[in-house]
Amino acid sequence: MAEPVAGTRWLNDREMRAWEGFLAASALVNRRLDQQLKDDSGLSHPQYEILVRLARAPEGELRMTELANGLINSKSGLTYQVTQMEKTGLVRRRTCPSDVRGVYAVLTETGRARLAEAAPGHVSTVREVLVDVLTPEQLDALAEGLGEVSRRLREQGA
Repeated sequence: MAEPVAGTRWLNDREMRAWEGFLAASALVNRRLDQQLKDDSGLSHPQYEILVRLARAPEGELRMTELANGLINSKSGLTYQVTQMEKTGLVRRRTCPSDVRGVYAVLTETGRARLAEAAPGHVSTVREVLVDVLTPEQLDALAEGLGEVSRRLREQGA
């Protein structure tokens, strides 16, 4: 084992329980959601989230950079997903007339239909593995705590 580094604020038992609980729960929830989506609709979890964001956007389209930032995904990771989704007709791309470097991802009717088909099972699984497991107070604490973590990391540009 490595020697302790002077000045390091090591995690106490409470902090370690929270950290380990976060790591395990996030990995297990993501794994379950990804499997449910693949089994029920042939979508990956990132693809589902792309469809959700596009469906919420005006005209069903977003610039690829805006979509990547909203999904907290790399541009190359998003490009790969959108390419796969384009092949199956769920989305299409279009260039921005005022900026030749700008590319939009556009939700197709096929994509909208696949989202409508996938959403009930996905929401049911989210309830099963997270929402219905926690009390209202725990949900509030989770939303507040993780919201603060996300806010600070976004401010730091992480």
